[in-house]
Amino acid sequence: MKDIKNTNERIEDIVKEDIIEENPQLTNKKESQLIQYFDKINICEINPIRVANEREELSFVKGFDIIVEEVNDYLIKLANKGIEWRLLRQKVIDYFNNYDINLKEIYNWLLNNQNDSNSIFLLGYLFFFEIGANFDVKKAFNLFLNASEKDHTFSQYFVGSCYKYGNGTKKNLKLAFEYFEKSANKNFSYGQVEIGYIYKHGINSIIKDSKKAFYWYEKATNNGNMIAMNTLGLYYKDGIDVKKDYDKAFKLFKKSAEEGYPNGINSLGCCYEIGVGTKIDMQKAFELYQKSANLGNMGGQYNLAMMYENGKGITKDIDKAIYWYEKSAKQGDKNAQYELEKLKNQ
Repeated sequence: MKDIKNTNERIEDIVKEDIIEENPQLTNKKESQLIQYFDKINICEINPIRVANEREELSFVKGFDIIVEEVNDYLIKLANKGIEWRLLRQKVIDYFNNYDINLKEIYNWLLNNQNDSNSIFLLGYLFFFEIGANFDVKKAFNLFLNASEKDHTFSQYFVGSCYKYGNGTKKNLKLAFEYFEKSANKNFSYGQVEIGYIYKHGINSIIKDSKKAFYWYEKATNNGNMIAMNTLGLYYKDGIDVKKDYDKAFKLFKKSAEEGYPNGINSLGCCYEIGVGTKIDMQKAFELYQKSANLGNMGGQYNLAMMYENGKGITKDIDKAIYWYEKSAKQGDKNAQYELEKLKNQ
């Protein structure tokens, strides 16, 4: 039976390059009146206490305190689904745009309002992903560390990631695991997937333990993480520390695909190609491979190339096969590299 190519099981690296529900429009009338009032005041006549109170009222009218809380909540909500980091970054920008808030404006507000873990974390997030602020991974790390000490769940995950990759601090896999575990124990699914991955592969001083890996992937799946759904599907498909169950595997792949995870879409395509938990449907398999390939998944690109090379369910097209093998090979798929060389040497 053809094996499902699971190319994107690992959580993506958080890198520099790499919310949005409808919200009522903010009330601008009172805010505008306050701004006009400040403009008319003679600076020499300002009472510092009164001005502080008025600025606090302005920030309340603007709703920055509420916005910061909502952004944090929605970031965690999307992260728990396994949303790709670059898309998550864009969602934050879109959120601010929906409120008609200048990114520099929210950045400056955060600089002067480091009063709780949410505002500390969000300022670190802006530094890390260069949103309205210059990229500064050291500042980001220190802010994440500060917020994590105040029990901020997402910050604990970010601290773990910074230690894992050496972002803004020295690489320390032991500390990375500890911080991932903190977030995982608080039901943060990205942390759970990280812990599952570490146990699955046995990294650093952590001994490989597929049962513990399964446990954490299952926890993350129950929390709605699309990455974990796909990986757990592989456990059921291959019978890894669990009874082989094609029906469960298919359902998990389908749910992951419906959430938009490229590797889950590819896995579902394999189910339709070889009949895992469903009837063989080559047209459906082709459509899913095409979708996964277009999303940049190298497993989907390889499988699509195979269909074009062999003419399985579609018209044979060697040029298209070469095109998709090249796409997959450039991402490091060794099978694609081999097939590509074979075709070119014919």
